[in-house]
Amino acid sequence: MKRRVVVTGLGAVTPLGNDAESFWEGIKAGKVGIQNITRFDTTDYKVKVAAEVKGFEPEKYMDFKAAKRMELFSKYGVAAAKEALADSGICMEQEDPYRVGVIVGSGVGSLQAMTASQQRLSQRGPSKVDPLFVPKMISNMAAGNISIAIGAKGKCTNVVTACASGSHCIGDAFRAIQYGDAEVILAGGTEGCICPLGVAGFTSLTALSTSSDPLRASIPFDKDRAGFVMGEGAGIVVLEELEHAKKRGAHILAEVVGYGATADAFHITSPAEDGAGAARAMEDAMHEAGIEPEEVDYINAHGTGTHYNDLFETRAIKAAFKEAAYKVKINSTKSMTGHLLGAAGGVEFIVCVKSILDGFIHQTVGTKETEEELDLDYCIDAPVQTQVRYAMSNSLGFGGHNASLLVKRYEEE
Repeated sequence: MKRRVVVTGLGAVTPLGNDAESFWEGIKAGKVGIQNITRFDTTDYKVKVAAEVKGFEPEKYMDFKAAKRMELFSKYGVAAAKEALADSGICMEQEDPYRVGVIVGSGVGSLQAMTASQQRLSQRGPSKVDPLFVPKMISNMAAGNISIAIGAKGKCTNVVTACASGSHCIGDAFRAIQYGDAEVILAGGTEGCICPLGVAGFTSLTALSTSSDPLRASIPFDKDRAGFVMGEGAGIVVLEELEHAKKRGAHILAEVVGYGATADAFHITSPAEDGAGAARAMEDAMHEAGIEPEEVDYINAHGTGTHYNDLFETRAIKAAFKEAAYKVKINSTKSMTGHLLGAAGGVEFIVCVKSILDGFIHQTVGTKETEEELDLDYCIDAPVQTQVRYAMSNSLGFGGHNASLLVKRYEEE
């Protein structure tokens, strides 16, 4: 018998705000977090803009010594996790720590640590490489540092599926609680790789928008879309077994009711042209929830703003939803936050939960006009005030990794 799983806490560090509430207020206001890159000199770079986290102060979340041993992606993760835990009202002293887990992913880990250590190696020799280089760099350290920070001793893993990492982490946490591996899991994604190597690599791949206009750089589903904008931050949620949450009098925000995970088995960067893999992930999530496509009110699309993603994801939605594809509201949070890579799924899951709570579906900001095959309702003209009972979040990662999460307004049965 599968156990029911609910959401009881939210935590976020984003280009729109460094906590879940300010992030959501920015989303509702249609604020765009994209600006000229400040982290390094972009004179020799085609790409000039990114969605940077602003005013982040690690000392608010951890002591100086702990911060010195963490790279940026880990710091963002710890900050968001601590907020989510506080939001949930869980007191770790009253929990069995071996029943509280952490499943938090990062698509990249720390390119900054890698670059700095390579420079040290080249300039000063092997004995001068930072002894903490490896544990700072590797992507599982966000989960490791979170478990240390909060004292969680249960299942602690890290899913790395590029841009789908955060969603797969939430999906795997959902499964783990369903089948009794834990009572509580902090789940989501974190990323912090707006740096010379990261921007150069994605630029060489021709994946990034080269627009210098922050308001027209990330324009998902637009006929003039030409790539994504790099973002950074973290989105982490507390998932909890329903009876455990009720017993402690938790404020339940939403219920996770479906999860689909598939692979395209097609190409290392391009989605499958017919969208079949992504469509099956959506279908599997709906099948698990026991609902029909007509019952889904809102899809938070992967919507990166690349030519192929937005076209093939649209085809996937049509394949999975049939006629209902033309009725469901669709948007892309990346129009405001840029693409948070491994953290995108976590942050966009939070948007789904907040949309359910507030009856608000945000606008796909900056997008003005779609093209012939992109003929669904992408909420490009204005936000929508409407009741949201079921919301779906899609994440599609390099390597053909597809994840769909289905969230429902919490209702007693």
